[in-house]
Amino acid sequence: MSNKSYFFSLNLSYEQCLAYYRGQVTAIQVCDDNNRRIRFPAAKILPHMSQLGIRGRFRLTLTPENKFVALERI
Repeated sequence: MSNKSYFFSLNLSYEQCLAYYRGQVTAIQVCDDNNRRIRFPAAKILPHMSQLGIRGRFRLTLTPENKFVALERI
């Protein structure tokens, strides 16, 4: 079986991201383009944070066992 990819958009302000950065929020839940709910560790999104927050389109890749592989801005 091959890895699974999920595509979604995020638009979080810098202020909204502070809770993730401080560790007050440990997981992010998003709906992908097919309206499936996906939950992943908040730490995985932090490399994409800037002074504007987190904005853009992303691809989350998981193994067939739902283990994290990659989160990339596309």
